[in-house]
Amino acid sequence: MRAFQVTEFDTPPVLQDVPKPEAGKGEVLLRIEACGLNFADLLMVKGTYQERPPLPFTLGMEVSGTVVAQGEGVTSPEIGDRVAVFGGNGGLAEFGTFPANLCVTLPDEMPFEHAAAFQVAYSTSHVALDYRAQLQPGETLLVLGAAGGVGLTAVELGKLMGAKVIAAARGADKLEVCRQAGADHVINTRSEDLREAVKSLGGADVVYDPVGGDLFTAALRACKPEARVLTIGFASGSVPQIAANHLLVKNINVIGFYWGGYLRFKPQVLTDSLKQLSQWYAQGKLHPHISHTLPLDQASDGLELLRSRRSTGKVVITP
Repeated sequence: MRAFQVTEFDTPPVLQDVPKPEAGKGEVLLRIEACGLNFADLLMVKGTYQERPPLPFTLGMEVSGTVVAQGEGVTSPEIGDRVAVFGGNGGLAEFGTFPANLCVTLPDEMPFEHAAAFQVAYSTSHVALDYRAQLQPGETLLVLGAAGGVGLTAVELGKLMGAKVIAAARGADKLEVCRQAGADHVINTRSEDLREAVKSLGGADVVYDPVGGDLFTAALRACKPEARVLTIGFASGSVPQIAANHLLVKNINVIGFYWGGYLRFKPQVLTDSLKQLSQWYAQGKLHPHISHTLPLDQASDGLELLRSRRSTGKVVITP
């Protein structure tokens, strides 16, 4: 089968022929129909992500597909079931093996492409906003990097949860995507002063930040008293240093959040989140935004769309 693999860290991944895997104990073999790309895939190529699989490994964190074989001890999901799974890697291939207990059965109305764009982005934002920051109706939510894969879901979910949403992104086209996702106000970080723009709108109760760098600092200074700042990631490439006196003066909380960590120490948090999100999807309340759908032999192009920030929402690869 074909697989898009990292053979050396910090060198371009390659599409190559590898043996088709067999489902081991507690695993299922999936025919992979779609794989959502994430910024973390770029970090995995460099070898700088929190998880560092042994070389060589197949990229692709979140997949959807059809169960074609069960390993020892597996009774569910059944052969023929349509499922999605966050496997951490292995998704950019024609087939892959994944733990059966992590597979989520798809609603009939959810296409594979939506399923591959759904788990990480939506659940990251849902768990961050609901479980960690405890966003309340009527509060003001500032979303940085708001047109990106997770940022756009934070805009959509924030609005669904009753917040006033301020979306910050680079360029008019991306801001229009944010408006369509429900943003009440938009800020062009390419041409506007983020701190002053947010303060003119009354300040932020919750900040959702997958960007880091100077935008984190500006957002922190635009917070209301008792605000909560969620650190989701550092797409800018710069990890900000926090001036603790700013936290003290305004009684601000800075909250770290790594979605994948809950798989190890509190998986029920993610299970509950995905259950709620699936219900909202089935009710027509969530609308995954996919800007590009590409075949497996264009996976490099998909990663470049993320690297150059030319995508909005998600990029999906269909093996």
